[in-house]
Amino acid sequence: MTDESADAGGNRHRAQARILSGAGTALPATAADARALVEEQIASNALGLQGTQGGVRLMADALLVTSELVTNAIRHGGGLTAFDLLTTGGELVLNVADASTRLPVTTYPAGRESHQTGGFGWPLVCHLAEHVAVTPLPDGKQITILISLTPQAP
Repeated sequence: MTDESADAGGNRHRAQARILSGAGTALPATAADARALVEEQIASNALGLQGTQGGVRLMADALLVTSELVTNAIRHGGGLTAFDLLTTGGELVLNVADASTRLPVTTYPAGRESHQTGGFGWPLVCHLAEHVAVTPLPDGKQITILISLTPQAP
């Protein structure tokens, strides 16, 4: 799917979806593979973002969120079962599904046991994304995030 639009600043954006699912299409095998897909999608569809300080920050945020979600799906969620992304109108929508019905966990430093690891990525994802939704599925869950690709004024 491809469609062109312009944001409020007149920058051209192409709506582009890339859908990867376990049904015959190879899913990213690693978080690095997923980051590469997101980086390519943003670079080719969020025109006017490259080379700007705000664009660099937005790309870093999008890649960090992608890493967190895909790593957690692989490490804690029984494996990645679906991965799709859409860039349109200055936004990135990323869906990551895994095979676990367990909801994301937040670990707070004050209540942390000495043997506990992890739990800090979920608050980071929630902070960097403008919208986060967790949708229970019969065989796991899907996490959907929206990140604005429009740099904010300093």
